[in-house]
Amino acid sequence: MNPETFHGDNPLMFIINPQAKNGYCLKVWGKVEQKLQEENISYSAVRTEYRGHARELAKIYIEQAGGQRLYLVAVGGDGTVHEVMNGAAGHQNVTVGFIPGGSGNDFSRGFDIPKDPEESLTAILKGISHSVKGDIGMIRHTDGKTTYFINNMGAGFDALISRKVNSSKIKGILNQLSLGKFVYALFLIKELFFYKCSNLEIIIDGKKHQIRSAWFITISNQPFYGGGMKISPDANPFDGILNVTVVHNISRIKLLFVFASVFKGRHIGFKEVAILQGRNISIRSSHPIPAHADGEILGSTPISASVCPEFISIIKGYVKEG
Repeated sequence: MNPETFHGDNPLMFIINPQAKNGYCLKVWGKVEQKLQEENISYSAVRTEYRGHARELAKIYIEQAGGQRLYLVAVGGDGTVHEVMNGAAGHQNVTVGFIPGGSGNDFSRGFDIPKDPEESLTAILKGISHSVKGDIGMIRHTDGKTTYFINNMGAGFDALISRKVNSSKIKGILNQLSLGKFVYALFLIKELFFYKCSNLEIIIDGKKHQIRSAWFITISNQPFYGGGMKISPDANPFDGILNVTVVHNISRIKLLFVFASVFKGRHIGFKEVAILQGRNISIRSSHPIPAHADGEILGSTPISASVCPEFISIIKGYVKEG
């Protein structure tokens, strides 16, 4: 499907992922589109057709806009908003919004976006004139390429789980049963007894940290990941800082208790959970371990990340009037 051409008097563009949550996203879009038409709001919309398409579409719209104000609204899950963000990052004329239609929707949790499609659209329409500049993380790969993340990135066991989840048919089945949020827990238990921990060298703003027997490291821009896990309770996408969580030197059974407590953010009380923060972070491991950004698999370590403060314009949550 080719994107509609940008028009200066119609800068509201929706990029919809019809595969999100096993097709449920199309029902979400149906409600949103009906409200747009009822309120006679001018807009353009296009559906993605393959992985990476949302990023390509965002870039096409931005090029067509030629520097004019543009509002890109991702309709889907965290993978969809990740792609749109990567297409829009660094463009001062672009503001990004999000209507949750996926199985994880951690972006909506971190930015106070309503779950209900019509309410999230209302928040977008009210927030267009009140957008905020948010931080974004930038990953530097060994080949010189960069990838941006808006929620979090990580390496180790959680990246392995993300890879397994994204390639599994079980995710679609659980989404159909409205049990999508349990898919991460299912694969966590499945892979728990086979994963091999690694030793990490983490350098944060020039300070070196040696971590032995690490299960995973997560670098967070906002608190949530994995479908509602509050992995980094103090993370704030407006403070110019990235928050680091490392789980290490812990038995497999005790790790289950850590994950059981992470939804409330209580895992930080375990002595095996290290909490760090900084602006520039590099990760090396004793053997290559998988890495992810916003749940999308990147490759493996070594890898580096840094914060880009106030780098992208975002429509977040409700704007209080008066």
